[in-house]
Amino acid sequence: MLVVAALGGNALLKRGEPLTARTQRTNVRIAAEGLAAIIRAGHDLVITHGNGPQVGLLALRTAAYKPDEPYPLDMLGAETEGMIGYVIEQELENALNHERAVATLLTQVVVDQHDPAFDHPTKFIGPVYQRAEAESRASALGWHIAQDGEKWRRVVPSPRPLEIPDIRVIQLLLEQGVVVICAGGGGIPIVRRDDGSTLGIEAVIDKDAASALLAQQLKADVLLLLTDVDAIYRDFGTDSAEAITSLTIEQARALDLPAGSMGPKLTAAADFAEHGAISGIGRLEDALGILQGTAGTRVWRKPE
Repeated sequence: MLVVAALGGNALLKRGEPLTARTQRTNVRIAAEGLAAIIRAGHDLVITHGNGPQVGLLALRTAAYKPDEPYPLDMLGAETEGMIGYVIEQELENALNHERAVATLLTQVVVDQHDPAFDHPTKFIGPVYQRAEAESRASALGWHIAQDGEKWRRVVPSPRPLEIPDIRVIQLLLEQGVVVICAGGGGIPIVRRDDGSTLGIEAVIDKDAASALLAQQLKADVLLLLTDVDAIYRDFGTDSAEAITSLTIEQARALDLPAGSMGPKLTAAADFAEHGAISGIGRLEDALGILQGTAGTRVWRKPE
């Protein structure tokens, strides 16, 4: 089967961990073992990943260098896609004993420049702050901020992905047996102008939404949305919490889950399952089990 596996931010950085190169590489090394198991089972694999903490850190660094000339988010997204892709590529090659070719592709993703998301920033990036510090930084740097759990973070526009122009390159690589790492951080956001040319735009696309679109365009068999929770839960965080092993598309869309965590994953899973394929949500360590139906939560069309 062709599997698209979307790595959540926890694959690189768990909440509360320092945003260091050593920490991220350690986490990616663990992730690579789970991904290698899918390949060893005989499947073709495309990998996507988040970049929220990393793109936020880069934005802080560039602001410290020249506060009046900040680098745009599309360029920062491209930088993180290369940086994170490199680490995943290297650790996966090591996990596979260099028996399969692995390549990272900087991936452009078209969005609508009139998407209402540009007027309502919601995508968390960067580190967390106490409210007072977040408000101070927002005032000084022109940020939008929002509460993330008990802390506060910067939020940026997250428009809906419409098209992946680089899909042909990804398909060529897959035809040659290459394991492809692409659409990192949701891809590099671009808009298409009236003359057909393209241009980067200030945004960070939701990784799960971009992964669902990628899986659809590749006609993948399975979309895996991998995180640090073993399944979707009914009444999560309460004494009556219950893991859900299977959902139809209708049941998935009816669940009310937090927009900052499982909500986007379930939406992406349902969107992909609409095309007759299977989506799975669960822990990174359980990737092969989710694929085989023995772990996580699977979302699919209601059986005939």
